[in-house]
Amino acid sequence: MTAVDQLAARLDAAATGRVAVGQFGADAGLDVPTAYRVQEAVVAHRLARGERLVGLKLGLTSRAKMAQMGVDEVIWGRLTDAMRVPDGGTLRLADHLHPKAEPEVAFLVEGGAVAAVAPAIEVIDSRYVDFRFTLPEVVADNTSASRFVLGAWQPVPTGIDNLGVLLEVDGRAVQIGSTAAILGDPRRALPEAVRLAGVGGVELVDGSVLLAGAATAAVALRPGTHVRVTVEKLGTASLRVAS
Repeated sequence: MTAVDQLAARLDAAATGRVAVGQFGADAGLDVPTAYRVQEAVVAHRLARGERLVGLKLGLTSRAKMAQMGVDEVIWGRLTDAMRVPDGGTLRLADHLHPKAEPEVAFLVEGGAVAAVAPAIEVIDSRYVDFRFTLPEVVADNTSASRFVLGAWQPVPTGIDNLGVLLEVDGRAVQIGSTAAILGDPRRALPEAVRLAGVGGVELVDGSVLLAGAATAAVALRPGTHVRVTVEKLGTASLRVAS
């Protein structure tokens, strides 16, 4: 087993066994290019269990997060069908380590272009202890991807670069933001995803979902709560949290 396979096996075991691992990037000499190879191997474990790829997600799409991580480029990860939670569906905390919800904008890709847009929730869940990681470590961990919820698809309205975004928990606003936090304009996510994933030989095929990035900070999930995201002009997406 190669070093890449060993790291991927550790992360996959952390996710399936729900036991967080300590940071290992420094000891392993992990750099970003190698981390994407680990990510591919991590997702390969999921595919071997019968899941299928349905799209991609971007991370570090806000300038503030880029500055915090000391980078000037977004990162990307893979989405599978098993990660999707139906709109209004239930997410079980027992299936996660320390999940958090972020409000997002999602795109449906057809013919290399955006065919439709929807409000979305991404649930991130780092497989590292205390949600602490370096840039290569989060890339290897498939950018903390865990679950996602899509609201109703609809035509892309004129101007989505500064739409209001609201994240509510049990009807109480906990985060308020703007789609401007997503690369200045969420529509920039598609060419970024095509360019970045293309380096790794990954394409956004017709019917792919692209999560463009978070519009606000993430909020930790608690059992028994209802989470709803509202994006101006785009509608809502929601989920319930069970223990």
